[in-house]
Amino acid sequence: MSRRRPRLRVFVLLPLVIAAVGVLAYFTFRATLQIDTLRQQSVLEATLALATEKANRVDRQIIDQDNVVMAIADPARLDELTERWLPTAQRETPSVRAILVLDESRTVLAFTSRASSAFGDEEAFRRMLVSRALGDMDLATQPPDELRHLHREYAGQSYLLSYWQRVHEGHKYLVIARHDIGRIVRETLPMLYNEPSSPTHDGPRTSAASRVNVVDEEGRLIYGPSLGIGEFTVSVRFPTTLYNWRVQVSPLASEEIASRIQNRRLLEITMMSLSCIVIVAAAIAIFLASEKDRRISALKSEFVANVSHELKTPLALVRMFAEMLQSGRVPSPTKQKEYLDIIVRESERLSALIENVLDFARLERGRDSYEFSEGDVGETVTRAANVYRYRTEREGVQLLLDVEPRLPHARIDERAIQLAVVNLVDNALKYAPDGKEILVRARNAEGGVRIDVVDQGPGVAPEDRRRIFERFVRLTGSRKDDTNSPVRGSGIGLALVKHIAESHGGRAWVEGNPGTRPGSTFSFTIPGRPSAAFHVGATHTEPQEIAQDHIGPGRDPGRAPGRIVGNADGSVGKETGRSQSSPTSPQLDSEA
Repeated sequence: MSRRRPRLRVFVLLPLVIAAVGVLAYFTFRATLQIDTLRQQSVLEATLALATEKANRVDRQIIDQDNVVMAIADPARLDELTERWLPTAQRETPSVRAILVLDESRTVLAFTSRASSAFGDEEAFRRMLVSRALGDMDLATQPPDELRHLHREYAGQSYLLSYWQRVHEGHKYLVIARHDIGRIVRETLPMLYNEPSSPTHDGPRTSAASRVNVVDEEGRLIYGPSLGIGEFTVSVRFPTTLYNWRVQVSPLASEEIASRIQNRRLLEITMMSLSCIVIVAAAIAIFLASEKDRRISALKSEFVANVSHELKTPLALVRMFAEMLQSGRVPSPTKQKEYLDIIVRESERLSALIENVLDFARLERGRDSYEFSEGDVGETVTRAANVYRYRTEREGVQLLLDVEPRLPHARIDERAIQLAVVNLVDNALKYAPDGKEILVRARNAEGGVRIDVVDQGPGVAPEDRRRIFERFVRLTGSRKDDTNSPVRGSGIGLALVKHIAESHGGRAWVEGNPGTRPGSTFSFTIPGRPSAAFHVGATHTEPQEIAQDHIGPGRDPGRAPGRIVGNADGSVGKETGRSQSSPTSPQLDSEA
């Protein structure tokens, strides 16, 4: 139950983290869009306020002139209208072209104009006023002294008329001021809209920050530059005077502002997305690392149990047989020798196990723990195979050696390469049926050396071929005793082989034997380097059983140069010559 709780926490926390990231991303994205909307809205509001101010500015200019005319056009002094207005007209009412005063019967009582040579035009205006414009004025509902405006086109010409009604001595009079549209466009609008450059805090003056024009109801340009209909272009109708026209305002950098807002939005969304991806990836990486650590922790616990068992069994045997010999209860020399052999064998087993554990600690330290030097890979493999030959003999398994001549030299740690070969042979021996063979082979491969250990065991399933090289992994399978329980061992031998191969710049792998042959081939490679020195020997058509700890070079004169092979009697390259070798058991040197 205690093991399930951390795993349950991980499986619950990971979806919660991902869900939290999703919620955070949603609200961040929504906030980003809202901020962009607020930015656009603030720009639009500022532009709208500017457009409204410009429209009101023209209205105030015209209305101020109308107020001057209202003060001058007194029904009690109509005969003085021209003298009172014209001298100050240019200064006080620059856009007013003519003033008319009509009675209730719509008879013109007074008329004055600033036009000096356009009498015909003025007469045409008076006729148009009486025949058409008066009908468009809402005079019936207009209170006295209330200023109103009429902005219309008549006969293709635009007119702006300001009018109000006044009562004098019981009579109602209509006062009309005709504004010169052309003068408004030519003089008033440029004067009001061509804003002077505004000074900055550094001193130099900068141009206005917006563009302005005036268009009619159909969008025809009246004044100013043509403005494209952009995201921040604002159009405002003149409130009271030129109400059939609209003033349009667009920031000078409207396209740049829109582009900046769009780019900022994309940047913020991209950064938010990348942040979410990083958070999710980190959560998944932490989850995977946690799972890996949990699995390695479990495997380490199993490893400690296995090592403890592997140490306990031979120690118990050594102690038991040593005590029996010490007590003198074994009088038979044959039994004494048998017990001593058992003690030696179990001591070797203890030494090998301790060496493996020490080498595993070396693996954990990394590549820097290796001592590389120029070496002969073939000789190193041969020594490693010889070290293991008596063990295979006791198990009833034949150990064959097949080493190609002229193998390239390489920078290697000879002890590490021997350790890799010994671990592969030990692994093969655990699964080899009695009386079968284990082949150790070294050959050229892609500019380096490939070392194979071929067994005749049950083989490795394809789905386990990568996992088998991980630390502490021990697979179940058919053993020599036909059981399916895991074989003895610590689970670090193949991990050592992989680490040694990769530290030398090679790789390690396992594959099934070709055809219908049972077993597996465990291989690793070592990159070679060309050298004048190479391993020389004679050839033999088939590799033979190794039977001596040292195999010297030899050559069969009847055959072409070929492989170095170990024969059953310990000679090399001789098919028939079998010398009797010393039965002395080889011992691992201090580096083995």
